[in-house]
Amino acid sequence: MNLGFIESKTYDEISVGDTARTEHVLTTDDAMAFASISGFHSVLNTDELLDRAGGIPPTGPNMWCASLISGLFSMNIPGPGCTLTDVSLSFQNRIRVGDRILVKVQVTSKDDSTKRVHFDCEASNGDGTPIFSGTAQLIAPEKKLRWSTLPVPELIVNNPYRHYLGLIARATSKPAVKTAIAWPCDEVSLGGAIQAFKDNLIVPVLVGSEAKIRTLAGTLQLDLGTIQIVDIDDSRTAAIRAVEMARKGEVQMLMKGSLHTDELMGAVVSREGGLRTGRRISHVFALDVPSYHKTLFVTDAAVNIQPDLETKISILQNAIDMMTVLEVVNPKVAILSAVESVTPAIPSTLDAAALCKMVDRGQITGAIVDGPLAFDNAISSDAAKIKKIKSPVAGDPDLLMVPNLEAGNILFKELQYLAGALAAGVVVGAKVPVVLTSRADGELARMASCALGVLLAKPAPDLGLA
Repeated sequence: MNLGFIESKTYDEISVGDTARTEHVLTTDDAMAFASISGFHSVLNTDELLDRAGGIPPTGPNMWCASLISGLFSMNIPGPGCTLTDVSLSFQNRIRVGDRILVKVQVTSKDDSTKRVHFDCEASNGDGTPIFSGTAQLIAPEKKLRWSTLPVPELIVNNPYRHYLGLIARATSKPAVKTAIAWPCDEVSLGGAIQAFKDNLIVPVLVGSEAKIRTLAGTLQLDLGTIQIVDIDDSRTAAIRAVEMARKGEVQMLMKGSLHTDELMGAVVSREGGLRTGRRISHVFALDVPSYHKTLFVTDAAVNIQPDLETKISILQNAIDMMTVLEVVNPKVAILSAVESVTPAIPSTLDAAALCKMVDRGQITGAIVDGPLAFDNAISSDAAKIKKIKSPVAGDPDLLMVPNLEAGNILFKELQYLAGALAAGVVVGAKVPVVLTSRADGELARMASCALGVLLAKPAPDLGLA
């Protein structure tokens, strides 16, 4: 290993006009590493980073660029042993991934009484556009220091939510989907709808109290522009109207606002005026689990409470069809129970065995299905080997089918809060996808749920009016 050395410049060796420069190309890995080390996780939740090459939000570049300045001071002028006492920067333009940043610091004055050195600081991108300017003060060492330098280890950055970023990128490449948002009358639901509009995921139709929506938009400083508002006085009627718009083909997707889930789903499943098809309506979660190698789908943890075998047939086929649209070819499905053996005392094992036989007979199509499987041998090939289970699914499932809503709800929340998973979800089996979001969802999870719906939505009918 070759060691290098850096030497400090003492206070007496520094002259007014001394200059140091560096340049650096901001990469996505830089942004990810910055978020991981600094805790500034909103870097990973903004449209700038998710999109068209990305970027860091306004607070991000301040901190990231300050590190470049600190590097110049610690490695060049004054070098080892200096103490940074003050930095004041004013940012003129935003830094984006792919920009080449040119940073310069120059000595402007010295204070002999305090041994402080004053610097001007500036940065620009490759085309000369100014990024920031400002000043800094340091205390320079009075004695020369010589430090050895070690090679900087390679930093391998793993974006824990890379699957969601890919999902959102695919959705933004498609035409925006006209979407009815039922009762967007709180900060989260209205703000989320407008953000999805800005991200070119949806063309929103806001179904709710126009007075409340406009007042809220003013409070949040959101520009509604020409966004359509269907003025409805109460949330239950708003749900019915949104469903009616979907049934008539006026919108291609529904999104839950700040009303209760049962209000919206009651309108969706209504036998008179709802969005029923020939199948039972069900729900699918798409989980981005940092420790898992691909998106993990879970069904049904939100709609059907205690499904019987007939309902499970629809739940399974709905999920398979959804994954086919998402280009998950021949997905591997694990039908979960408490044990992996068929046991009459545990009815879910009997249902699992029946579903697998229906797959063998072609009554359920489009997937590789195995069950019953306990969670450990479904998700871990090692666990399956120890128990001498031979399964084409064990250790590599795309979809986990749970026995009932309670088990599914517990499972996905455990993965959220103990394994750091993000959960996006959508209702399938209706005439249009229905995006159900929770107030507890972060921005990335909400955008991923919206992206799921966009990818599943059918194009608007061509009325030949062009």
